[in-house]
Amino acid sequence: MRPSWIAVAAVLVAGCAPMQWVRPDATPEQLAADTQQCEQAAWHEASSYYMGYRPFGPWLYRDTLGGPFFHPAGPFYDPFYDRTMEEQRLANFCMRAKGYELG
Repeated sequence: MRPSWIAVAAVLVAGCAPMQWVRPDATPEQLAADTQQCEQAAWHEASSYYMGYRPFGPWLYRDTLGGPFFHPAGPFYDPFYDRTMEEQRLANFCMRAKGYELG
């Protein structure tokens, strides 16, 4: 029974290891520069997603009880758009395009 607990503990510890971008020929300085460039490009792209539709974006209303109520109003509102996830997706795409892999 003891070896099974050791195996379970080893799997749990290994599962907590952080993922990081790796490329065999990249220096740490190049990795940092590429990561920063991809994150900035992803932020810029995600920021421009709704740029032309800002007046029709989400508005804050008060509900009948007097508390704030976030209402996504407007004809161009996308209920499935999550800016944080979109930025991460774009940054991951950029890093993969530069030859990096998560490892």
